[in-house]
Amino acid sequence: MKKTGAQIFVECLLKEGVDTIFGFPGGAVLPIYDELYNAPIRHILVRHEQGAVHMADGYARATGRPGVVVVTSGPGATNTVTGIATAYMDSVPVVVFTGQVPTPLIGNDAFQEADIVGITRPCTKHNYLIKDVRDLARKIKEAFYVATTGRPGPVLVDLPKDVLTDSVEFVYPETVRMESYQPTYRGHQGQIKKALNLILKAKRPVVYAGGGVLLSNASEELKKFVTKLNLPITTTLMGLGAFPGTHPLFMGMLGMHGTYCANMAVTNTDCLIAIGARFDDRVTGKVDEFAPYADIIHIDIDPTSISKTIKVDIPIVGDVRNVLRDMLKILPSVGGLREYKKSLKEWHRQIKEWASTHSLAYTQDMKGGIKPQFVIEKLYELTKGDAIVTTEVGQNQMWAAQYFKFDSPRTFLTSGGLGTMGFGFPAAIGAQIAFPKKTVIDIAGDGSIQMNIQEMATAVQYKLPVKVAIINNRFLGMVRQWQELFYNKRYSYSCLGVLPDFVKLAESYGGVGLRATKPDEVEPVIKKALEIKDRPVLMDFVVNPEEDVYPMVPAGQPINKMLLV
Repeated sequence: MKKTGAQIFVECLLKEGVDTIFGFPGGAVLPIYDELYNAPIRHILVRHEQGAVHMADGYARATGRPGVVVVTSGPGATNTVTGIATAYMDSVPVVVFTGQVPTPLIGNDAFQEADIVGITRPCTKHNYLIKDVRDLARKIKEAFYVATTGRPGPVLVDLPKDVLTDSVEFVYPETVRMESYQPTYRGHQGQIKKALNLILKAKRPVVYAGGGVLLSNASEELKKFVTKLNLPITTTLMGLGAFPGTHPLFMGMLGMHGTYCANMAVTNTDCLIAIGARFDDRVTGKVDEFAPYADIIHIDIDPTSISKTIKVDIPIVGDVRNVLRDMLKILPSVGGLREYKKSLKEWHRQIKEWASTHSLAYTQDMKGGIKPQFVIEKLYELTKGDAIVTTEVGQNQMWAAQYFKFDSPRTFLTSGGLGTMGFGFPAAIGAQIAFPKKTVIDIAGDGSIQMNIQEMATAVQYKLPVKVAIINNRFLGMVRQWQELFYNKRYSYSCLGVLPDFVKLAESYGGVGLRATKPDEVEPVIKKALEIKDRPVLMDFVVNPEEDVYPMVPAGQPINKMLLV
């Protein structure tokens, strides 16, 4: 029996197990929307296409399943680019379907035409322009395969309107075979053994784990590996939650706003075990002085990431979970493990000394203004850490990373690579849709929350109890901090002179608005917000305007050269 392209589209999504789509209709995709009218797929109507991709991204990060987006042609498609680039930089599996003008009109500057394949080629893992309905099912299958295998990432599929209305016999391929795309999942056994031998000779080993651990669902394996060898561990911003944040072996995050302890340990290690991390510039600081005494082991599924920034001594290409499982299988046959763990006693003593010398700290005067760190710690305390936390970008993001302890994977969702203001709120909506009974909190700035504030309407429409904690300092906070430290306090256009009344704004959408202006109001506001289960809540925390994030590594400096106060 023949089916139209739009019918084939819906059938393909059902066969891929898609239960939720984030989208916004328009002329080029009306055939799809007509089929979605009675389809057993939940469609979330967003208010802006950028919000749709961030929601799909948050859904994907929280669940491990691909997020799916449908938008129309032209501006509908171009509005997705920031969301796609955000997912690309953080290796998030998102499949974006864009409408396109009919194939005979492509290249003629038709109404609402844009070359979205050309535009997104640099920020997608792969993309497709479907010109024949006979290719549709196969290429949708490929899109999901490419997005979710190897190093994950966003894939875009551009759908001309005539492809959606043309008909063909529907056959969905059972398997995908792409000769030019064959990810390596098993690590080389010889390299794995060499890595273990190097680790067991080390006097000052450190594990440096990144978002790849979460993407490969390897958190349990990582914990077993680290605890069996008694290894101190640090993570990147993207790796938070991959290892329990309250575990005694965890040193906190490393890098530009990492802990003194983690940065000093990495600087002085003689064996750095990088697992699912890509040596981002915010982690390494001055490349020439990063881990200068260390032999470096790097485990990653993406061969192009290995020795790209930092030359490594033992590369292992493979899925992180598979490689760690292979290491754990070999460990019982290795003699002297007990003695090895004892030999690290002096190294652990040194790490504890660094941790106690310059620990993360602040002083909250209960008669003074609200400290942002105090708000984060209260959120952690009152949720008992049992929450999914998203962030915007800037100071709010760094304070969340420093003061909220993440013990479980996929509970900290943040834009690390692209640093996208406006990410956190729609990402929180996506996570809340995936986990309707979980507490989901977006920790936001007063500048960034306004970039996708229109999605309050989406949250209200679907009765989503997302909590937004606005750290309101009346500035673009991280910009202001850099201007204070490096531009002689010339606050050039970083002061937000006009802000909305966030309480009234929330209420105008049909949500709840709450405000705290004194330290003793913080806890009651959070408690009240946590009680609300049927609509979003904006919590406006009016904080000290010139509070800074410390530690901080100035640009171009090695990570052991930190500003501490």
